[in-house]
Amino acid sequence: MSRTCEWEFPLPRTHTGLLQTNGTLGTMIWGAQSTLRITLGRVDFWDHRGGLPWTEMQSYERIRDCLERGDEAGLQRLFEASDRDEGVPRRPSILPIGRLDIDFGRGVQLKTARLNIDDGSIQVRVLKGGRESTVCLAMDVKQPVLGAVFPNRLQPRAIHRVPAWEYVGEYLEQIRFAPPELFDTDKLAGWTQMRPADPTLAVGFRAEKGELLITAVYGEDAAAARTAASRLLSRSLKRGFARLLQGNKRWWDAYWRDVPKLEIPNEKLRFLYQYGMYKFAGLTSPEGVAATLQGAWVEDYQMPPWSNDYHFNINVQMCYWPAYHGNRLEHLRPLFDLIDAWMPVLRHNARVFLGIDDGLMLPHAVDDRCTCMGGFWTGSIDHGCTAWVAQMMYRYYRYTLERDFLEERAYPFMVGAMRVYEEMLERRGDEFVLPVSVSPEYRGAAMDAWGGNASFQLACIHRLCEDLLEAAAILRKRPRPIWKQIRAGLPQACLAGPAGHEQIALWEDTLLEESHRHHSHLAGITPFDTLDLDDPQLQGILERSLHQWIEKGPGLWSGWCVPWASMIHTRIGNADAAELWLEIWQRLFTNEGHGTLHDVHFPGFSLMGKGATCAPQTKEEIMQIEAGMSCVAAIQEMLLHVRKGVNYLFAGAPSHWKRVGFAGMRTEGGFLVSARRTGGRVGPVRVKSLRGGVFRFRNPWDSGAVVQYRRGRERLERNNVLEVQLAKGASVQIAGDGSSPSRG
Repeated sequence: MSRTCEWEFPLPRTHTGLLQTNGTLGTMIWGAQSTLRITLGRVDFWDHRGGLPWTEMQSYERIRDCLERGDEAGLQRLFEASDRDEGVPRRPSILPIGRLDIDFGRGVQLKTARLNIDDGSIQVRVLKGGRESTVCLAMDVKQPVLGAVFPNRLQPRAIHRVPAWEYVGEYLEQIRFAPPELFDTDKLAGWTQMRPADPTLAVGFRAEKGELLITAVYGEDAAAARTAASRLLSRSLKRGFARLLQGNKRWWDAYWRDVPKLEIPNEKLRFLYQYGMYKFAGLTSPEGVAATLQGAWVEDYQMPPWSNDYHFNINVQMCYWPAYHGNRLEHLRPLFDLIDAWMPVLRHNARVFLGIDDGLMLPHAVDDRCTCMGGFWTGSIDHGCTAWVAQMMYRYYRYTLERDFLEERAYPFMVGAMRVYEEMLERRGDEFVLPVSVSPEYRGAAMDAWGGNASFQLACIHRLCEDLLEAAAILRKRPRPIWKQIRAGLPQACLAGPAGHEQIALWEDTLLEESHRHHSHLAGITPFDTLDLDDPQLQGILERSLHQWIEKGPGLWSGWCVPWASMIHTRIGNADAAELWLEIWQRLFTNEGHGTLHDVHFPGFSLMGKGATCAPQTKEEIMQIEAGMSCVAAIQEMLLHVRKGVNYLFAGAPSHWKRVGFAGMRTEGGFLVSARRTGGRVGPVRVKSLRGGVFRFRNPWDSGAVVQYRRGRERLERNNVLEVQLAKGASVQIAGDGSSPSRG
């Protein structure tokens, strides 16, 4: 049975539209009355000029000296791009393309649009003369082509071209762009847009026999770009729309076959999961380009906020979180391949920053060539960005057990990331201290936006140490002795407050003073899992830290930090709060077309981007895609998450959910897990091992358990953590032995 989601027209703004992408070309389908609008974007449509490549000026020694002396002017000089030519932008940016407006003429009314997430097609229901007709649209999953089919009685009256130049042309002209060139031939219409330092883009469309095909492709100049567009659309037209749909259906069938099936009684969360996994498929397509802040869904009316770049202080990571439990690990490979291409730049950065040849350093915001976007000094020295990528790589290994990936890619990257921390750390007796550190975006780039032993950085370092020591043992490599020394001598978190009343601090002597969108001082809870939540010595500290966090509230939160809050609540067992925060996100940080917003959709909850009494959101809303992806991950973790190597079932599923379950969810060790809870009782847990190994999970029963193998049974004694050994390819069923009621 197909699964569909429905939108009602009018969809009055670009980011209220339905989304389609193949990981390179993206479209947003929106409009009102008789006009259907198709906004186009490409995730690789960059103006690569500008930026601030690292030089010896941005060394750790110089930055530290300016900070310790309070020399703000000197610090600013370190990050000035003094040699930028006139007409060159300050930083690289992805560019808006524009849109096509399909006008069906008077007497036509757009009614609804239905997305079939099983094959990615969209059916737009249109009313003309009291009769309904349907327009079908589909994005080719293999090439940058959007196809549309119109019924005979509903042919477009006109197709209007709206290049983004109509909105941003004045700015583009200032940075040496020439206006777009429109073209019309018997076989192709559209426009070309030159770029001063990059190939020309051609937007081409062709209508024939009730079909409309649209593309956006490159050429060395305008003529070459038009030729590329013409040839591609000719081939696609010859192939036909029906075959495009058939090819798409095969791709989507293969995708959904691996994605876990969730049974969630909360309708809002069920939609967030299904629509989220649909968007994830295209956003991170293995055949596409690594996901940016907006992916290929770039608005036509403004330059994209933050250049639609790669932000590595949480945003990129969130885009890819669904891959792990979602059993779509191959979707991580374009990101890892991109980072692999950046290795010479990452080595250069570490060399000029610290004078070492064997380190790797990734700034927090870069373009697709790893050019640093600008002079945000706290982002430049936030080495947690590099460590977080290392954690993603090692987590990929933990879920796949691909030894070659660990040995050839993950482990060398982890070592290079750790080398930078080794140089930044200082010994004080048997202890280690990180004297200059930041917590992402806390206090912005002010002169007091730093301190010693930032808890976020400590969590990153401990995650790296634990993963490196484990990886070295797997690969039978000799670990660097300093890794164990750091693990033993570096605090797990930075504490502040009177003795007996300590809390987790941002950094030394700095508690959470206000609402803040980055929950980074709590990163040891999640995503880094470095704090043992069952440690009695930490209980009071955690309780006070969470109390402070809740007390400061969400008044300055942005959209993407809300699902992160949900994940924190899942980890500490606050299932109702985990559910509530996702409902709040859906209500406040999505618009009427389910577009995911950086700022609240209406005032009264958060001041992020709005005053308390300002008008409702206008068309200049800021869409970022990572929040929707992290909602998917938060829902996954409500049902299954891993803590200290142990799988926890339904820890974030509220007790009022009478029936909840999942099937085929992937977890560490290459296991696929299925389970259901009914009326508070956890039923049999089914586990399949893809690689062989020990499956460890928190006992959900107040009893022992019985393991049913293909041949024979085994009884497990009652313990908090149960362990089951499985051979490669083996499947088992584990159930409570029935001596006591189940725990919900």
